[in-house]
Amino acid sequence: MITPFKEDGSVNYQVAEELAAHLSDHGTDTIVVCGTTGESPSLNWDEEYQLFQVVQKAVAGKAMVIAGTGSNSTAEAIAATQKAAKLGIDGSLQVVPYYNRPPQAGLYEHFLAIAQSNPELPLMLYNVPSRTGQNLLPSTVARLAEIPNIVAIKEASGNFDQVSETRLLTPPEFAIYSGDDSFTIAMLAAGAIGVVSVASHLVGNQLQEMIKAFQAGETTLATEIHLRLFPLFKVLFCTANPIPLKAALELQGWEVGSPRPPLCTLPTELKSGLEDVLKNLFLL
Repeated sequence: MITPFKEDGSVNYQVAEELAAHLSDHGTDTIVVCGTTGESPSLNWDEEYQLFQVVQKAVAGKAMVIAGTGSNSTAEAIAATQKAAKLGIDGSLQVVPYYNRPPQAGLYEHFLAIAQSNPELPLMLYNVPSRTGQNLLPSTVARLAEIPNIVAIKEASGNFDQVSETRLLTPPEFAIYSGDDSFTIAMLAAGAIGVVSVASHLVGNQLQEMIKAFQAGETTLATEIHLRLFPLFKVLFCTANPIPLKAALELQGWEVGSPRPPLCTLPTELKSGLEDVLKNLFLL
């Protein structure tokens, strides 16, 4: 979920509450708070902790909440995750440590330490090497999947062979989620079960329909939905996420505000293309 901001740059918790409720009513069964789309790098821990509470209250009984409490500091990730766990959240998203680029042994020890410090909390790994500078390899994921509360991965490497290898090396109950809307249907074929989505802000029901159709063996219908939504998947990444998404929500009337610096607003020449796609899909 995106993080809405006011004109002065502060977090708009009221809109966050309204948007979370909207998402849970339109095809989203679990909301990730303070992930990449939520601009977590520019939020402080107090803001994130309050967002966890606001969203949790907004979707109580309707959707689960996963808190983005990862860090490139193991100690910091442990502390943030322990604090969030006390709220009774449903799980935590743990990104591969960024910038410091630890080797696979370091990655294993990092996630192991977080899991052991929160043994009752389900953890989802998040592999996005284009942002972190390091790839979490399938062999390391397989070792981590042996830890009882490491139950899933958001795989955003864009490497389908890696998805297949991860599926081969992990037990069936270990859940693989697409980290990119445009790759979801292909990853379902390789054993994924869903998507941690950006486009769900706009087409949550359609994505839910696509996934259910694929899982029911209605692959032709699933492909039709994927192809219809594909232009939206691509235009939402015409520049850094969540810049285009926030512009799309503003066009729909959501007062989500501008991204926080160093992100910026969507350039005019890109906004017109975004608006065309939204109109073609009857989203405006």
